[in-house]
Amino acid sequence: MKAAEPRLPALVEPVARLPVPVVVAPVVDLAGQVHHVQTHGPSYPAVIRVFATSQTPDFDGPWQARTPTSSTGSAVVIGPSMLLTGAHVVANATFLQVQKPSQPDKAIARVRAVSHDSDLALLEVVDPPDFLSDIQPAELGPMPRLRDQVSVVGYPVGGEEISITEGVVSRIEVQRYSHSQRHLLAVTVDAAINAGNSGGPVFGNNRVVGIAFQKLTGVDNIGEMVPPPIIRAFLDGVAAHKRPEIPALGITTQNLENPLLRRQLGLDDHERGVAVLHVDYGGSADGALEPRDVITMIDGLPIANNGTIQHMGTTRTRYDVVLGHRYIGDRIELRIKRRGVARTVTLELKPWMPLVPRSRYDQPPAYFVYGGLVFQSLTRDYLTTWDKWWNKAPKEFLNYYYLGYRSTEQHEVVILTQILADEINVGYSHLYNEAVATLDGRVPRDLEDFVARLSGARGVVEITTTSGGMIMLDADEVRRATPRILGRYHIPRDRSPGLPDHDLES
Repeated sequence: MKAAEPRLPALVEPVARLPVPVVVAPVVDLAGQVHHVQTHGPSYPAVIRVFATSQTPDFDGPWQARTPTSSTGSAVVIGPSMLLTGAHVVANATFLQVQKPSQPDKAIARVRAVSHDSDLALLEVVDPPDFLSDIQPAELGPMPRLRDQVSVVGYPVGGEEISITEGVVSRIEVQRYSHSQRHLLAVTVDAAINAGNSGGPVFGNNRVVGIAFQKLTGVDNIGEMVPPPIIRAFLDGVAAHKRPEIPALGITTQNLENPLLRRQLGLDDHERGVAVLHVDYGGSADGALEPRDVITMIDGLPIANNGTIQHMGTTRTRYDVVLGHRYIGDRIELRIKRRGVARTVTLELKPWMPLVPRSRYDQPPAYFVYGGLVFQSLTRDYLTTWDKWWNKAPKEFLNYYYLGYRSTEQHEVVILTQILADEINVGYSHLYNEAVATLDGRVPRDLEDFVARLSGARGVVEITTTSGGMIMLDADEVRRATPRILGRYHIPRDRSPGLPDHDLES
């Protein structure tokens, strides 16, 4: 078990069966797929429709953005001029409008705060600011229990009025949030969540007990919602000006269901826990935990041999569920056994920092054009430029994604994504979609380090790829060729904002 995302083989399960955000989807015939649906007028006046115009980056041409697209979602009024919705509803948004039930007029809104990790966003209506003044804010309720009756309320595609889908709570456990690839507590309901519904509230006993955020593709009437503990942590964090990321332990662990393995790691017959396999460089546990440590308790809760804890007194789920309502900088206590000796370790919680960053939002990708060679950081966003990327992306890239770890020498993977043909790079056109192994004999720590070193280079520079390819360029010739290449390919700058943009030795 991994405290953030398990390192699974690339083809364990087709992505088509994983949860996906449902903001935008084609209109399809849903006859027979909706469970106990009722469509009403303004029965839930606090449920608001969101209209989003968004513009996603072009990861194949990282200096430009794709054509703007429009989508709709749902939200709920939780305070004066304040709306709660899903982060994926407003991700990469350039313009937002909101509309009350059965009303023609719209108001302009902006994102006040967002947590992409927990797929939640807080919107503020700005023009007119009193647009929601006649609406009583909805109240956040307690954590629902199994078989509780709930109503998913929102504006799914195919109609203009509120739709109410009724069902029951069927499962409470940690799930993968498709928007962030984080594993957090989620509640599964046997009610349909369709395109346009997402980001809307789920009501139980007339209070909000969740925010609808994803569904399983290919399966009818199984939707998932963000539960109250995650929602409260987000809203409390906004009020306290906390960082929006959800922390991670930064470790890879293995369950200890084998008795011999437990004994060999120093556990007594009555002791249970999980074994540490790897500690991420720079993560929360770096310097505090070691491989072969056994974690027996987290935050005062005993960990079973299958990697679960009894959470909130009723739910047995993954031990890292406790991180969902913690903040960056918080401290958490672990009870461990190291070579048979019990001890207590306190960690200061830090963000999740995988070698290959998962999806990023509301920011353009970083890039660097050097001698017509386009360099980027390897990210999940770049991997998804391949159709069925989990199968068709370069296997080396997938290996970094699933099995790679940050180290003192390498914080991210620098990749050569394409060659913009020019006389200076003749003979190198076959070396695209390769990872950079070294620059002048040294592994680049990250893209910023790579750019800084090339910016100050003199004479001939040598770049090698992990396949063994060699690229040699004269730094002075590159400087002279850069305006020609940028003009030929209509690229505004040779590097993205934020990267070193000066000659370090000038």
